[in-house]
Amino acid sequence: MNAIINARIYDYVTYIENGYLLYDDKIVEVGDMKDFKNKDCDKVEDFQGDLLMPTFVCAHSHIYSIFARGLALPFNPKNFQDILDQMWWKLDAQLDNKMTYYSAIAAGSEFLLNGVTTVIDHHASGEIIGSLNSLRKAFVGPLKMRGIFCFETSDRYDIKKCIKENVSFAKKHPGEGLFGMHASMSISDKTLKLITKARDNTPLHIHVAESQMDEEDSMKKYGKTIMERLEDSGALINDSLIVHGVALSDEELDIIERNKCYLVVNTTSNMNNAVGLPNVKKYLEHNIPVMVGNDGLNSNMASEYMNVMFSGHLKAETPIALGVSDVREMIRNAYDYVGKRLHIKIGEFKKDYEADFMRVKYTPFTKMDESNALGHIVFGLFPNFKPSDVYTYGKKRVKNYKIVSKSLENQVIEARKYADDLWTKVKGGKN
Repeated sequence: MNAIINARIYDYVTYIENGYLLYDDKIVEVGDMKDFKNKDCDKVEDFQGDLLMPTFVCAHSHIYSIFARGLALPFNPKNFQDILDQMWWKLDAQLDNKMTYYSAIAAGSEFLLNGVTTVIDHHASGEIIGSLNSLRKAFVGPLKMRGIFCFETSDRYDIKKCIKENVSFAKKHPGEGLFGMHASMSISDKTLKLITKARDNTPLHIHVAESQMDEEDSMKKYGKTIMERLEDSGALINDSLIVHGVALSDEELDIIERNKCYLVVNTTSNMNNAVGLPNVKKYLEHNIPVMVGNDGLNSNMASEYMNVMFSGHLKAETPIALGVSDVREMIRNAYDYVGKRLHIKIGEFKKDYEADFMRVKYTPFTKMDESNALGHIVFGLFPNFKPSDVYTYGKKRVKNYKIVSKSLENQVIEARKYADDLWTKVKGGKN
């Protein structure tokens, strides 16, 4: 058993000004320093007043997109479909399982350095069978992280292989798999029927109304909105992840609420793609649990939460549309969802919760206590967020801002070769 002492402890629920934590792979005990007794601890680490916080969850990502950085392709999109055609669908179609594995190594190492230790990923690649196991192999192996995975079923792929990959992975790794679908606009009624028949009790992970084009496509082809289409088909199931939701109507929000689904917003990506801003205030008013993802764009979840709150003010044209308490709710929703799927307790400093936490250096120039700790975190810490140390399963993975494992560092370097190989393939043999 190990101990952390003299730490400001905060888990978005409870704040301890000067506390201690006892842990092994799970949390054993937490309390105030006045009650600390060295209980034959193997190691005692003095935080010297630094913050001890739970690590982050990224609720929607595209891990493979890390290999797109710096890739120069002919790119002149006129709309969102052009962005897919000219960039992302050219890239992911060339991915094989080796590239998928090393993209997870590269992305995962960046997540760790930013205090993100659990990722819900939405994968797409030219090699379908075995791709989710390639992601998982990187996560449970060198990265020592937690992940929930699915494959993006789409009519541009071999549908039978997409379904097989989702179903087989979910059965082999209960709780770690969702049933991935790209979006309504790339899934025919025939494919939707096959998915509904095959998905068993596995929740969906699907892009919905990321742009107005997705809604217009559904109305033109099927005479109904996307959420009406999903509900009418029988594909929708509790705990499904409805991602983006920029163009959702009130009636569709009612469907999401009625079917007990989660809505995952990706504000930074939406701004980058110029598709609009999610109306988070409205989602919350519909009693829909909201979580936050990075859509593969940014591994720093602290900045994602800031962008969600600030853009929510802009969208509603009022600085009180979303508050720090709403940010806390979104963070807590992610812990709850992961806990439910992976059958663990995570995100709080309580006995038997997972020992996934981080050390963050922060000097509060005004008094910090339980009444204002969240404000300090969001406005003082998040703008320049960088943990010095990150732990998963009670083991230190990042120390003094650097990856601890030399083996992982070597694999990160190796990943560059696979990124180069992917670029060569995407460019048609030119690099």
